Amino acid sequence: MKKQTRHIEFTVYNGINELKTQERELLKAAIDAIGKAYAPYSQFRVGAAVLLGNGKIVTGNNQENAAYPSGMCAERVAIWNAMSQYPDETILKVALTARSSVKTLNEPVAPCGACRQTMLEYEYRQNQPIEVIFTGEKGPVVKASSISDLLPIAFDDSFLKK
Repeated sequence: MKKQTRHIEFTVYNGINELKTQERELLKAAIDAIGKAYAPYSQFRVGAAVLLGNGKIVTGNNQENAAYPSGMCAERVAIWNAMSQYPDETILKVALTARSSVKTLNEPVAPCGACRQTMLEYEYRQNQPIEVIFTGEKGPVVKASSISDLLPIAFDDSFLKK
C-alpha cells in the first residue's frame, strides 16, 4: 500500500469587489445571465460566463426540462455556445454564480462534476489552464487557477487510447 496526497489550491476573496476588473466584469456577466435561466422545477438559477482569448465574453444559463435529466447546466451551455461560435479560440476563464428562490446562497456555488469534466476536456484540448471563478448570491468568491485544481483525479482521453 502507498498513500498519496494531492494538493489543490484556490483563492478565496471576501467579495466580488476584491477581484480584478476583468474578472469582476466576467462575474457580472454571469450574474446577468441568471435572469435568462429556465428553472421552474428546482427554482435554482445558474448563470455562467466564459472569457475567450479574443476578449469576447459568452454567457449561458441553466435550462431545465420536465424530462429529467434532459436539462443542461449553465457552464456547459456557456462553453458549448462559446466553442460553437469561436471554435479556434481558447477559454481563459469561466465564472459562475447562482440564485435560489428557496433560500439565499451565501456560500460559493461550485460547478457540478459533469461541468468540471467538460471544462477539463477543453483545458486538455487547448493545453492551457482555465481559471474558474464562482460565488453564491453574496459572500465569498473562489478562484481556482485551473479546473484540474477542482478535479484533481480526473478521467481523460488517455484511458481510451491504446
